[in-house]
Amino acid sequence: MIIPLRFCKQYFCFIIGIIAILNTALLNAQNTSDSPLKVGIVGLSHDHVHWIFNREDRGDIKLIGIAEPNQALVQRYSKWYNLDQTLFHSSLKEMLDKTNPDAVLAFNPIYEHLEVVKEAAPRGIHVMVEKPLAVSVDHAQQMKKLAEEHNIQLLTNYETTWYASNQEAHNIVHDSKTIGPLRKIVVHDGHQGPKEIGISQEFLQWLTDPVKNGGGAIIDFGCYGANLITWLMKGQRPSSITAVTKQIKPDVYPKVDDDANIILTYPETVGIIQASWNWPVSRKDMELYGKTGYIFCDYGENMRIRENEKEKLKPVKAKSLQDPYDDPFAYFAAIIKGKVKPEPFEPSSLENNMIVVEILELAKKSASKGKTIKLK
Repeated sequence: MIIPLRFCKQYFCFIIGIIAILNTALLNAQNTSDSPLKVGIVGLSHDHVHWIFNREDRGDIKLIGIAEPNQALVQRYSKWYNLDQTLFHSSLKEMLDKTNPDAVLAFNPIYEHLEVVKEAAPRGIHVMVEKPLAVSVDHAQQMKKLAEEHNIQLLTNYETTWYASNQEAHNIVHDSKTIGPLRKIVVHDGHQGPKEIGISQEFLQWLTDPVKNGGGAIIDFGCYGANLITWLMKGQRPSSITAVTKQIKPDVYPKVDDDANIILTYPETVGIIQASWNWPVSRKDMELYGKTGYIFCDYGENMRIRENEKEKLKPVKAKSLQDPYDDPFAYFAAIIKGKVKPEPFEPSSLENNMIVVEILELAKKSASKGKTIKLK
């Protein structure tokens, strides 16, 4: 069959047009993927917010707005970091309306994390909160529902997620037989006390409030251990939780605990969380005991490993983490752009942090009732 020339030309033009459209779409997708993620900050009262202002500019995120009603904080941060006044907005809603960010970073009281997700999720805006996820299981469930309904990422940031020693220990435990199956995990976190180390008054005000923070040291530092243990246990929920809290300094922290010990039991493993505002020094370290050996994650990249009884304890330097796995904001941007697919129950994940909130809520219940809580 012979096709008329005019139809050949029309067909050729049609194909060329389709190719042009596809190339344009591909180019736009590439530009979107490579362009900085537009982010807004919600709150300046959490001192961890300094992290984002002091990080190296990698070109992966662009700060386009800050929601903070406290003018004293606004002026302070504006002066410290030479920030343009047009960045600041008096409320979250105003900031979202005027800037329309791709994502927001919450550095406000934990109790207010739910409100952030309520405002951001229906707009399709992704959220990363500073640890922990929420003050209660009820808040966490509402946040999870909103995130799933509106198909947004909802992450939780922990400083310890970005320690190379923790990542290396996780790999050793799950990818080799270096120390054998885990038998005991001991996590120590805390410092001399928030007031003692000189945190800002705005941070201190809500960190020591049982409603806004959800508790004292048991929340502030207990969340780290619950997060790491859940990760190491591949998302298993503990079978029982036992907790003891103390007010060693009731004159300094009259409304909340300042010391907490939590025991989590699993079929063949025990997790012990020691969270305190009474340590003689600041610490965020972990001990992993297997059937044949053990690992000490001292801090950052520093580790010590003893593989078995015949071997000596030896110092080890963990491999430095690579972009985007070395920074919370780079990681957040990479996930949103589809460059990274999170591993199940990794520390930032929603599934991990739902369990963390459950552990903390039941730990508070155990401490108040003075008995072990069995999980269904």
